[in-house]
Amino acid sequence: MGRDPRALALAYLAGHQVMTLATFGPLGLWAAAVFYVNDGFDLYFLSAAHTRHAQNLATRPGVAATIQEDYRDWEAIRGIQLEGVVQLLDGPGRDAAVSRYQAKYPFINRSTQLAAALTRIGWYRLQPTQLYFIDNSQGLGHRDQITLGD
Repeated sequence: MGRDPRALALAYLAGHQVMTLATFGPLGLWAAAVFYVNDGFDLYFLSAAHTRHAQNLATRPGVAATIQEDYRDWEAIRGIQLEGVVQLLDGPGRDAAVSRYQAKYPFINRSTQLAAALTRIGWYRLQPTQLYFIDNSQGLGHRDQITLGD
């Protein structure tokens, strides 16, 4: 069986925790590292409303993001580059995001203080419109565009 970039990208997303989110809005350009959980290619994260990236998202939901490790060997570099749209969640969508997050990060469930704080914070879904899987094992700068569908 041949190399499957879609499956590789999904496995990469599931195996990592932090994405760097780039936003633009009234406060200008900004990048922030956020913990995420994924459901397929949709990424869920949380943020307080007072943060610069959350304030930017409130007026301009378009973002770019990357997920990668800190590699020493360029041939080992793998990662995700994407652009998409972020939506503030409420109701069942928010509840589902919280459940996914608690499953991926079980330490949340061990702290009543942290669990309580998570009920007061904003929960977001990033739906990619373009996504690339970077894989330098296939050659310097190699990236596969992943077809996204509904």
